[in-house]
Amino acid sequence: MIAYYETESDHPPTNMLVSLAQALKVSTDALLGLEKPTQTKQPDSRLLRRMQQIDKMGAVKKRQIIQVIDTFIENDQLRTK
Repeated sequence: MIAYYETESDHPPTNMLVSLAQALKVSTDALLGLEKPTQTKQPDSRLLRRMQQIDKMGAVKKRQIIQVIDTFIENDQLRTK
């Protein structure tokens, strides 16, 4: 695929436009440069830093933290249903 873009064209092959757009979560117009892609929400940097700190912990502590997080997520999902 990379070789195709480097040698053939500035645009993706038409038979792959829809699949590429779905995989990248953009419109086909954005892929073709006809519209600007919408800005996606960036993750909370504080949360990201915490996750990086957790990733450095041992396996047992990580598992415990993940269990706590999963509990909060499941609770939220039950409330929204």
